[in-house]
Amino acid sequence: MLRRTLDIAVDLGTANTLVYVTGQGIVVSEPSVVAIDQATRDVYAVGLEAKQMIGRTPATISAVRPLRHGVIADFEVTEQMLRYFLGRVHRSRFAHPRLVLCAPSGITDVERRALVEASSAAGASAVALIEEPVAAAIGSDLPVGEPSATMIVDIGGGTSEVAVISMGGVVCLESVRVGGYDLDEAAALHLRTRHRLATGTETAEKLKIELGSAWPVYDERVVEVRGRDMASGLPVAVAISAREIREALAPTLNQIVLAIKRTLEATPPELAGDITSSGINLAGGGSLLEGLPELVTAETGVDAVRVAEPLTCVAEGAGRSLEDFDTVLKATRSWTSAPRRAATTHT
Repeated sequence: MLRRTLDIAVDLGTANTLVYVTGQGIVVSEPSVVAIDQATRDVYAVGLEAKQMIGRTPATISAVRPLRHGVIADFEVTEQMLRYFLGRVHRSRFAHPRLVLCAPSGITDVERRALVEASSAAGASAVALIEEPVAAAIGSDLPVGEPSATMIVDIGGGTSEVAVISMGGVVCLESVRVGGYDLDEAAALHLRTRHRLATGTETAEKLKIELGSAWPVYDERVVEVRGRDMASGLPVAVAISAREIREALAPTLNQIVLAIKRTLEATPPELAGDITSSGINLAGGGSLLEGLPELVTAETGVDAVRVAEPLTCVAEGAGRSLEDFDTVLKATRSWTSAPRRAATTHT
């Protein structure tokens, strides 16, 4: 009996990778981190297990994020990571699924081709790309096929993308390579410059989640942060307020707000009127920052709201696009090779 291999959609993000399987939904959601041996390039761990090793590995082992700002920084490691995640879904080495891969809208053709080639090398029989803001809008059940404007802002770990969508297509788009990790780095930089406190990336991210905000919200909150004193080299603990972290994050958030404003300015008048009524939709892990909708609303004069599932909407939207894979693939073929072979297995 001949059975078609299950098609797969992958949201390959700078921070996390989500895998959607037809008929099953999202089956994998793990950090985009790989722990490898620096000498042999052998993979020790992938995903959550590898993330727990960041900053804690011996000199011979390195826990790395193979993607930077949504694009491949290390091709070989990205391929191995994709192979691992696809293997979680298809155990058989004969399985070669069709794959829809989410990609930032602002990447170059060379960067897109690298994503496709890494996916093919990992075992996909055919690869189509879908723009992340479009996938986010589809996954959020927004009316992207209607002759009216839908505005979505997808804030990921390495990129933030603003898109106005109408009748199934992108009318205006702005992409900036700024995201959640830049907010982490802003918090870490503040600790170094203001308090002479050296911390790891995990500590900075935890501080952002616990104390960070985009709008004045409970500014009196204070938490104790532990790290290494840059002058003495000794472990110390410092009290950090919510207000100073908000001020530290402001310059990075301003870049995202400016991208939203530029997109609104470029939107045709008829569609701009629609956005005034329907509002701005915020998606992605970065949208979970406290007070962000209030900041966007205050800066643009347009109501901003988070979508229902900001962390999973991109993967959900890419998964739904599997139903129309050939259409998505047609848009991809202008700069990539045709599928290698039909994705079938025998049972």
